[in-house]
Amino acid sequence: MRVLLKASFDTEKANDAIRNGTLGKLIEESVEQIKPEAAYFTAEDGNRTAYLVFDMQDSSQMPVISEPFFLNLDAKISYTPIMNFDDVKKGLSQVGR
Repeated sequence: MRVLLKASFDTEKANDAIRNGTLGKLIEESVEQIKPEAAYFTAEDGNRTAYLVFDMQDSSQMPVISEPFFLNLDAKISYTPIMNFDDVKKGLSQVGR
């Protein structure tokens, strides 16, 4: 299932990770593991925030993906099922059958 992972990093923890050189490595390792079809990074509500769109094969992936962000950055994590336009068209074609 295609999902949107939103990870908002605690500012102080992220600052420490930048200072000790681990933030870039953590993000790079996560992106290599997740293999997102899209990855965006921004600031939201005063926190560094990552948005990753990827195909989650099994919900058991959630701890493996989330824990590095929780443990190292006190991140707030959310997973949201999402669709692309083709998914919407397919779903709508089945409505009312």
